[in-house]
Amino acid sequence: MSGGRGRKAAILLALALAATAAGWWFDLPGRVGWRESRGEVLTLYGNVDIRQARLGFRVSGRIAEALVDEGDRVEAGQPLARLDAGPAADAVRAAEAQVASLEAVLDKLMAGPRRAEIEQARAAYLERQADFENAQLAYERQNQLRPSGAASQANLDQATAARDMARARVESARAALRLLEDGTRPEDIAAARANLDAARASLAAARTALADTELHAPSAGVILSRVEEPGAIVASGDIVYVLSLEAPVFVRAYVGEPDLGRIRPGMTVEVTNDTEPGRAHRGTVGFVSPVAEFTPKTVETPALRTDLVYRLRIVVDAPDGSLRQGMPVTVRVPRPAAEAGGG
Repeated sequence: MSGGRGRKAAILLALALAATAAGWWFDLPGRVGWRESRGEVLTLYGNVDIRQARLGFRVSGRIAEALVDEGDRVEAGQPLARLDAGPAADAVRAAEAQVASLEAVLDKLMAGPRRAEIEQARAAYLERQADFENAQLAYERQNQLRPSGAASQANLDQATAARDMARARVESARAALRLLEDGTRPEDIAAARANLDAARASLAAARTALADTELHAPSAGVILSRVEEPGAIVASGDIVYVLSLEAPVFVRAYVGEPDLGRIRPGMTVEVTNDTEPGRAHRGTVGFVSPVAEFTPKTVETPALRTDLVYRLRIVVDAPDGSLRQGMPVTVRVPRPAAEAGGG
């Protein structure tokens, strides 16, 4: 009898232990901190993700000044470095001179010939006309004297040539006068205007290049790295500074599939870190990945190494600099009001 009772007690003890172990296993996600009870606050874990900007000049040149150093806080638009602006300033002056020259050409074409120029051409035409009339009279005399032998054939030929040349000079002078009276051709004005537009575009490019010799901060932040020093020759796009942006500040967190329905873009969450666990930062869920992935090593727990999760991006409202790049944080998602009321 005592042996039977012992076996029964052992079986009951084994069943009790199995039930306890099963309950502990199914409650493991809450015990390891991945999430709490369904009716409570959902707790997630992630890391701070602060964007960085690698800054450089759009033009090449020699660095004349480096105005900030590593660790300096800068404001948006603040000058960070300057190149030697001499070559760029020379290019601007040359482009300005080219524009001025082509503007004068266009103005001259638009104004057309001056009255004095037209009068000069008319006088030249009248002079050529008079020369022709004189040559014509000389030709006629030689032509009349030739039958009687008073004029040689050579003299007649010379008079004929002189008359023909005078007639050609008259036609040339008449055409020159007509050109001046008609004014500038529209095609010439259009070509001059196009040349001027090209010169103005070159001037704008030169001024842009001059402005690009000064590097400005695109937004407020902290200088992480100063890569180049004054005197260095840099090419276009070479990194001179690395800037950690002050805003926006993101938190990259992950949620398991069972709790995915409790997360939606736009909802408000609380973000805390181990440095100041009692101080909560307000954040907003900005993105929920549509693609599942395995739990990243940086946030996984032993029970979740093979679980599929969904990535979240949480935007921290009004960041104050206390959240640093890569810092592990805890994200608490409050229980929805409807669920709380139903419970």
